[in-house]
Amino acid sequence: MKTLVIVPAFNEEDNISNLVSRLDLFSYDYLIVNDCSNDRTSIILDELNLNHIDLCNNMGLAGVTQAGFKYAHDYGYNAAIVIDGDGQHKPEYIDRILEKLDEGYDYVVGSRFLEEKKPWSFRMLGSRIIQLCIKLKTGVTLTDPTSGMRAIGNELIEEFASSMNFVAEPDAVAYALHRGFKVKEVQVEMEEREAGTSFFKNPLNSIKFMINICVSILFIQW
Repeated sequence: MKTLVIVPAFNEEDNISNLVSRLDLFSYDYLIVNDCSNDRTSIILDELNLNHIDLCNNMGLAGVTQAGFKYAHDYGYNAAIVIDGDGQHKPEYIDRILEKLDEGYDYVVGSRFLEEKKPWSFRMLGSRIIQLCIKLKTGVTLTDPTSGMRAIGNELIEEFASSMNFVAEPDAVAYALHRGFKVKEVQVEMEEREAGTSFFKNPLNSIKFMINICVSILFIQW
């Protein structure tokens, strides 16, 4: 299975070289999609000659991942897996996720909570609300709908590369479920961000994200 690892990156100057060093241990093809970073991310990518594309405008998560899916489609990859540029997603779990694509699943999510209990926190409250929205619209309960670590097979690569009207991961997986694609979760462990600042550190960003996702799942995608 020809696989591309897609790495969205925005202001990851302190994380990206270490992440690529970890990826190189597993010999995966990868593409870093630099989302118009305003730090030294672009300079580092050029200096280290890392495989990447630079977006001329900040597109956000959906635009970045669609650029990665377009690249995967154009270069003949039949599997693509997305991992964050901040180093939270462990490359050691990529094979475990890809195995499920080999078994016939179309969309595989790396879940933190398939076998572990989800904590009660402000951010996880948002996750639970999104989880409920997906349940209402598809009848399926996902334990970790906001996980950014996910893999898709050839059919969804083609579809997402050509037409993708999503805010982020939760409404993408809800769309896949609604369209009858086979979705599977796999237990993974994630690390804390090593450096830099998460978009979700600001509670207002988290609230805005949750509202946008729920509106998309409940209304826009249908």
